[in-house]
Amino acid sequence: MEASVVDGQPKLHRVTAGVHCNLAVNPRTVEAQVQGAAIMGLSTCLAGAEITLKDGIVEQGNFSEFTVARITDVPEFDVNIVPSADAPTGMGEPGLPPLAPAFANAISRLTGKPVRQMPFNLT
Repeated sequence: MEASVVDGQPKLHRVTAGVHCNLAVNPRTVEAQVQGAAIMGLSTCLAGAEITLKDGIVEQGNFSEFTVARITDVPEFDVNIVPSADAPTGMGEPGLPPLAPAFANAISRLTGKPVRQMPFNLT
């Protein structure tokens, strides 16, 4: 993770990921899968990504009411695939779960304060 704080908001600049998915039949597809999943994870960290409730009902009904990462939010990626001759098994979404905690750790190292909520609020 390479991150900074720009105008009081966290900014992600670079993500380096490693993945072992057995034999990567199409490495470019594996790379795209990791990138897409990481961008989904990044969306959960951005201002406006809150899922809110009113009278016990979720207020957001679709992506038009929920902030998702825009092209200007997307970092550079280095995806490293572990070479393997094991039978292919598919990819899934392994890029999604580690993104928010790793980004939170990077922001915490920059600010000296723990990140305790999502989306990230540095004020």
